[in-house]
Amino acid sequence: MVNTGLSAVSDHVLMVAVVTYSLAMLAYAGDFAYGRRARAAAPASQPVSELAGVGARGTAEDGTAADAPAGSGDTGDGDVVSPGGLEKGRQRPGPLLRTAIGLTFLGAAIHVSGVITRAIAVDRVPWGDMYEFVVTLTCVAMLFFIAVMLKFRAWHLGLFVTGAVMVALGLAQTIIYTPAGPLVPALKSYWLAIHVAAMTLSTGIFFVAAVLGVIYLFAERYERQVAAGRQPGDHGIFRRLPGAEALDRLAYRTVVFGFPIWTFGIIAGAIWADQAWGRYWGWDPVETWAFITWVVYACFLHARATAGWRGKRAAYIQILGFSCLLFNVLVVQTFVTGLHSYAGLS
Repeated sequence: MVNTGLSAVSDHVLMVAVVTYSLAMLAYAGDFAYGRRARAAAPASQPVSELAGVGARGTAEDGTAADAPAGSGDTGDGDVVSPGGLEKGRQRPGPLLRTAIGLTFLGAAIHVSGVITRAIAVDRVPWGDMYEFVVTLTCVAMLFFIAVMLKFRAWHLGLFVTGAVMVALGLAQTIIYTPAGPLVPALKSYWLAIHVAAMTLSTGIFFVAAVLGVIYLFAERYERQVAAGRQPGDHGIFRRLPGAEALDRLAYRTVVFGFPIWTFGIIAGAIWADQAWGRYWGWDPVETWAFITWVVYACFLHARATAGWRGKRAAYIQILGFSCLLFNVLVVQTFVTGLHSYAGLS
């Protein structure tokens, strides 16, 4: 039995989460624009690791490291760059950045509350249709990013991840919104909590990896311009972000974390398919594209592990994998008729 009142509360809570993420994104942008002056008095000669990412080593077209001008590894903010290449500043974040981080935490808490409220309203796991799937995977993406941000103190990546989550959640609330309702008969199985949970968790992780991959491409281009002796302008954004090498490494580690979960989700789906339809694999459109996505991510990991692919080529493969995943979620499951047509959209 659906609790329509509680479902409406969930809708309002999630809209508040969208607004909170928007404010966090504005605060991050404000720190990029105005925060540098507040920290300019900090010494600019802090030690930088040999593996420092911020301009210390550029990345060439073939993915190999290229030396940048001496001293370009300094962030300009008195921050020390860790051996992993991610910012570990000795100074506390400035007021705008602290505000942005606080709003990120608040938005995530509100987001989680909206997902839980939806689950209580429908009396089941909250990923029974496309709307619930997107709402939950964006929640997973934000929680995963917060863990990364806390571990590596990569505060400034929040502008991009928070912005991407805000857009995805906003689209879910406006374009693919589906009123709370009971499950279709085919989904009434305990495998829903296993198979779809794994796919949701891995998709949220791949979401963060894709954002990191896109940021890497811009950061790598900036570092090549600096290494070539050109002055591409102030570009305070790139002076604050982890360097291209560090972003490349972090995106890789993120995919490594999410890939086994995606693999388990496909295996669990095959077991569920055998129980529901009497076969493990039937080349249904959604099954096919899930497998294509798995192959692309497997190629990404294999290329890095065996051929030593780094940099742009690896980033393009990783982004292609997420594009296949998005195509499966937004196009195949929504507009292509098949056994997995549970989007709930008309």
